[in-house]
Amino acid sequence: MKLTKKQTVATKYLADKTTTEILFGGGAGGAKSSLGSLWLIDRCTRFPGTRWLMGRSRLKTLKETTLNTYFDIFKKLDLDPNIHDYNQQKSTIYYSNGSEILLKDLFHYPSDPHYDELGSLEITGAFLDEVNQIDEKGWNIVKSRIRYRLDEYGLTPKILGSCNPTKNWVYSRFYKPWKDGTLPEYRKFVQALLSDNPYISEHYRENLLTLDEISKQRLLFGEWEYDDDPRTLIDRDSIEDYFKNQHVEPGEDYITADIARKGRDSTIIRVWDGFTVIDRKEMKISLITESAAEIRKLANMYKVPMSQVIVDEDGIGSGVVDILECKGFVNNSRALDEQGQSVNYDSLKAQCTFKMAGRITRKEVYEECTDVGLRERIIQEMEQVKQRDIDKDGKLRVVPKEDVKANIGRSPDEWDSIMMREWFELQPSSVMMWG
Repeated sequence: MKLTKKQTVATKYLADKTTTEILFGGGAGGAKSSLGSLWLIDRCTRFPGTRWLMGRSRLKTLKETTLNTYFDIFKKLDLDPNIHDYNQQKSTIYYSNGSEILLKDLFHYPSDPHYDELGSLEITGAFLDEVNQIDEKGWNIVKSRIRYRLDEYGLTPKILGSCNPTKNWVYSRFYKPWKDGTLPEYRKFVQALLSDNPYISEHYRENLLTLDEISKQRLLFGEWEYDDDPRTLIDRDSIEDYFKNQHVEPGEDYITADIARKGRDSTIIRVWDGFTVIDRKEMKISLITESAAEIRKLANMYKVPMSQVIVDEDGIGSGVVDILECKGFVNNSRALDEQGQSVNYDSLKAQCTFKMAGRITRKEVYEECTDVGLRERIIQEMEQVKQRDIDKDGKLRVVPKEDVKANIGRSPDEWDSIMMREWFELQPSSVMMWG
């Protein structure tokens, strides 16, 4: 069986003693599934009695796609068909030498948030197809299970993933560090596009050329910066303009603060002049009293009254609200009426998120940011601002914080402190009547 040049590069990483994580792909038609299938077949036949995992977000999809590729590759290798047997009911491929391949559903079900279904599973290695559809926790859990018979054969634990361009944890874990030249030695990314696969039908390319521009850029040309998710509330150009909108007029001063929860996240405080961010403070680890003291310091510095300070009141943030006697933001509270009329948002957070996303899209918000790392974090979080259940009728909802954390591997603290600024715009204006 002939390999593409990119597949050959990947096989070297799959055989070395240094690499433990490999991501292969980044576009359609790059021979991703065939590489994973070939690797599993080679390992099972070469090392008797080993146990491997083939996974995908949904088991049904795996059996309809990846598994078919596996059988096609097996036939092309002209191997004796009797050396393996597929038990559909057990979702397992058994080899006559004692090796086996377990087919696994790796969707992050709410009923199994910690992937307890994988239990005490021990495997020798894993191939996860379309990992952009799996969350990072699933990848990490599978990786932690790779230990079966490694020492006996002198093997290095390996997890191989395939993907198409997606702005989630795969981007931040593999693509962005690869692009910047900062990937750790044990982690590799091999970009394989349709143009790298000389064995694919020309009709496939012709079909990709008929796609919409965003899909074509992603799937044909491997552009990771494009996002074709229809749920996205802020387009890429508007996100970039957020850092360039110097035309935004000054206004009233406000402070918004997202308080760290149990020391795991960061406390982020923003000072606003109208819709321009004029100061930002980050506190990695802080007590409630320390967060309150920093907010009070900024309020005094910029002469912001406590009636124009709002703090995320969920969790320990309520303690800061009590100390400062400022406004409190309760994410899941009822959406506020607008002009005396009820609105179609499922929560206050959804209401402020939609409002701020719209304002950013209209180029009405500005934050100067010279810190490249911070700028990337803000961009990453804004790209995750999405509508939930877009195809369903009912109240407008946003993708929950837990899902965003699963996608980017951290809490979206920057966005929370940005979207809370809309709360003040939703308050009824005070009109003084003189008699």
